[in-house]
Amino acid sequence: MHLGYIAPSVHTKAIEIGFSGAVLVQQNDKDLAKGAYGYANKSDCVPNNLNTRFGMASGCKLFTAIAICQLVEQGKLAFEGRLSAYLPNVDVNFPHFSPDITVHHLLTHSSGIPDYFDEETMDDFAELWQSSPMYTLRRLADFIPMFGELPMKFTPGERFHYNNAGYILLGLLVEELSGLEFADYVEQHIFRACGMERSGYFVMDALPTNTALGYIDESNGIWRTNIYSLPVKGGADGGAFVTAPEMLLLWQCLLNHTLLSPELTTLLLTPHIHEGAEEYYGYGVWITMQNGELFKFHLMGADPGVSFRSAVYPACGVTVIILCNESRGTYQMLQAIEKCL
Repeated sequence: MHLGYIAPSVHTKAIEIGFSGAVLVQQNDKDLAKGAYGYANKSDCVPNNLNTRFGMASGCKLFTAIAICQLVEQGKLAFEGRLSAYLPNVDVNFPHFSPDITVHHLLTHSSGIPDYFDEETMDDFAELWQSSPMYTLRRLADFIPMFGELPMKFTPGERFHYNNAGYILLGLLVEELSGLEFADYVEQHIFRACGMERSGYFVMDALPTNTALGYIDESNGIWRTNIYSLPVKGGADGGAFVTAPEMLLLWQCLLNHTLLSPELTTLLLTPHIHEGAEEYYGYGVWITMQNGELFKFHLMGADPGVSFRSAVYPACGVTVIILCNESRGTYQMLQAIEKCL
């Protein structure tokens, strides 16, 4: 283990790949590396800084899973409870869905429901907006027409299939059982509990100060922002904005049981389903094993103009946050850091 090499490795890799974003690496409350690179606004040459807000795409599925676990703790639903028991009009809005879909199936991407963006058959996120303009997607319910009447892909529990629509349904459960809009619930019961004052679900056409614009490389050095490439407001399947220090707070509060009881925290971080090789999925979090031993808990997200990676390595007490306002970059940065672990 060469933890002393992390800071120079981060800087060297960032310069090598032209990284645009923020990086924070800590071990037991000690900074091993931190820094910001590139521009939050390329046109005006506004640099990124450590407290810049960045989109995290699907990385925030963890927030949805935490919200569901909190409702389980409150006795408002059960992991093995069926979707139809908690969500009204399931038979109307989702006429072809299996009645056997449970909360656990949705959390572990094993429900078998169709996705509004199916990574097995689609590779261009922008295709979605031809029939459903992104500026109309401001609430979770706005996504229902995009997948509600499609047929099931497989029997619930049969296999893992990464599924954004499943997390939309989990968000609708949060709204139904809490009486709050999903974003308001997360901001009140997760962000506020962790002291995450700068993080939130911001609308793309009204971003707050010190928020990085997402950039898509059009080739030949030409860039455009992602404002027309993503739903106007994020939700239960992705799209929150966080800072690097506040994402570190989230991990700390999760692992010290500020957000959930020890029992529910352990359940959230349990490898529930095998995704492939030594990769597993818990509730809203990826889990990597090496030689039968736990290597890391990690989150990842990728959207046009957004790249995100974050990981906790329990054996050495290291936490990594990597936020990027371009479509690529965080994977290479994480690899450089892991070579030192």
